[in-house]
Amino acid sequence: MEPLTYYVCLFLALLVPLLLLKLKRRDDDGLRLPPGPWQLPVIGSLHHLLRSPLAHRAMADIARQLDAPLIYLKLGEVPVVVASSPDAAREILKTHDVSFATRPWSPTVKALTADGEGLVFARYGTLWRQLRKISITELLSARRVQSFRGVREEEVGRLVAAVAAAASGEAAVNVSERIAVLVTDAAVRSMMGDRFERRDEFLRSIAEGVKIITGFSLGDLFPSSRLANLVGGTASAMAANHRKQFELMDYAIKQNEQRRAATDKDSLVDVLLRIQKEDALEVPLTMGMIKTVILDLFGAGSETSANTLQWAMSELVRNPKVMRRAQAEVREKLQGKPTVTEDDVAGLRYTKLIIKETLRLHPVVPLLLPRECREPCKVLGYHVPKGATVLVNVWAISRDPRYWPGGDAEAFRPERFEEAAAVDFKGTDFEFTPFGAGRRMCPGMVFAQASMELALAALLYHFDWELPAGMAPGDVDMAEQMGIAVRRKHDLYLHPVVRVPPPHAAATP
Repeated sequence: MEPLTYYVCLFLALLVPLLLLKLKRRDDDGLRLPPGPWQLPVIGSLHHLLRSPLAHRAMADIARQLDAPLIYLKLGEVPVVVASSPDAAREILKTHDVSFATRPWSPTVKALTADGEGLVFARYGTLWRQLRKISITELLSARRVQSFRGVREEEVGRLVAAVAAAASGEAAVNVSERIAVLVTDAAVRSMMGDRFERRDEFLRSIAEGVKIITGFSLGDLFPSSRLANLVGGTASAMAANHRKQFELMDYAIKQNEQRRAATDKDSLVDVLLRIQKEDALEVPLTMGMIKTVILDLFGAGSETSANTLQWAMSELVRNPKVMRRAQAEVREKLQGKPTVTEDDVAGLRYTKLIIKETLRLHPVVPLLLPRECREPCKVLGYHVPKGATVLVNVWAISRDPRYWPGGDAEAFRPERFEEAAAVDFKGTDFEFTPFGAGRRMCPGMVFAQASMELALAALLYHFDWELPAGMAPGDVDMAEQMGIAVRRKHDLYLHPVVRVPPPHAAATP
């Protein structure tokens, strides 16, 4: 052995035990923190996450290596606690829900909410409780979701017509793009009452905002450092994006006013403007709040639903037996009807299981949205310090064979929910919480479910789907890319074969 190699090995042999001893010790305040990987000066645990662009996978690997349901990381200056078991998730999302009911406010989030807090990032308190109540009772109630049924059915009809028109050509159809257009237009029409004249500009602005808030920011990791905010912060970029989105929302509200004069149907903008006019709230609704709420609903609802549908179609072409069973169910149910309606979807049991299994393997937001510890708290016997950012790794939990018996936790098998019929995603089964649970649970679950089930049923009813020439099911690229929701890294291209011709309709642009 070379002398240099010998001394390096000796140094590491002496250093590793010291590092392990440090991990086992309590911190200076005498707190018993959750276990975590070794840290470096200044950057803390960041180097463990930089190995992978997918934070949920990197955090799952750390939890497995430490065999710990709760882990502690230091990302720059920010303490982070990550739950990776149903028991840990239950304590955070239910037992100590109030202690974790607020959101961390990074410099980037502060820029995003400069003109008014919305539902997603509002700090826990009177305003958030008020916005939550408005969302549940007025904006996203079952009755309100049902009122937009015609919009959803019309947009799905446009999707089917567009795919049928493309099916006669030799080129494969970009299924990802078609689904994104469907979900976007249905969401915009529900929220603004009509197609938005500046839709493409609006979508570019939303995409830019998502990229900023989910990207790497030195300013958010070192919030006390002016230099970090100046050199690597995203607050200024978010502020510029925020101004652009508000300018577009002003235009949308004016367009909505013109439309409102010609119809008696309420959009979500109409509902919020009515509540503002009534002036019966403890905290008055400002126009900034209204704009932020609409942007929150669109940003959270459109991308997550579109990504879930893309993952569902990807899993179906990788699992032809599942695809055939789903198609047999919907075609037997409809018996040659020209279109699929939401009345038809109600009886499609297997289609619903496909959505559930897709959400298990590809949860909408794999780490849920971050929470902040409002007061010192204990989870699984470990201390969680006040101010810590708290994440629940639902991706890791929903793929862990300890909680999904049968030896196939990584497999796409909708039948598992026939065997465990009581397990659902409504916030009471902590091995399966893709929409979260507790006070901060996603209020748009009913809206998303209605959109996804109708679209998937229509795609399965009207078409058979074939992979591009020379590609086998196992060759389908399932690479992920981070965003608000984990999306496919590459668009999904498939060849549609028309089995039930749709009625003539204008193709989606």
